[in-house]
Amino acid sequence: MKTDSQIQTDVIAELEWEPAVDATKIGVEVNDGIVTLAGHVATYAEKWHAERAAQRVAGVRGLAVEMDIAIPGPSERTDADIARTAERALEWVSVLPKKSLKVMVEGGWITLSGELAWDYQRQIALAAVRYLMGVKGVSDGIRITSESQSGVIRADIEAALKRRTNGRAESVSVEVEGGDVTLSGTVHNWWERELARESAWSAPGVHHVLDKMTLQY
Repeated sequence: MKTDSQIQTDVIAELEWEPAVDATKIGVEVNDGIVTLAGHVATYAEKWHAERAAQRVAGVRGLAVEMDIAIPGPSERTDADIARTAERALEWVSVLPKKSLKVMVEGGWITLSGELAWDYQRQIALAAVRYLMGVKGVSDGIRITSESQSGVIRADIEAALKRRTNGRAESVSVEVEGGDVTLSGTVHNWWERELARESAWSAPGVHHVLDKMTLQY
């Protein structure tokens, strides 16, 4: 098992390895496997990539984010400008039904709402606005509306986990009620955790995924 010092060293190295992040602006502290990222970044996208870089490191049990977004003056945008740009960006995404999403912006923070049939569409919509100039954060208020039977959803998710992990995810338990999926049990790293969540969201009829999995190194 890694010590906090080893985890800190590895997180710093991973931040330096991530090309979308200026690691010199981010401080890293670790306590009992919980990583705290602090400092100032220039964009929301950089903050997002820094969070995911830290989560990729083996031994990280949790993540606290205390980074501020200090947007340079020339990159500042009004909420109205950001909203108009976000609406145009979503219109250009071919996999999104037209007029399916609404955009609200307050203090540079974008909230997307509306209904989509699949989670992959939601992820693409969030990515479409994440990298826009002046954005300070993105909130997901999108609902997934596709329907399927609970037993079919559970079987689909378990089959996906089996073929994607070669049986390594047998310790993950899948419970389904309506379109709500609960994942519990243990995983060995953040990659397995994200893979389990992604597998659950990929099943037809899933509206919500509750992550109760624990990391066990």
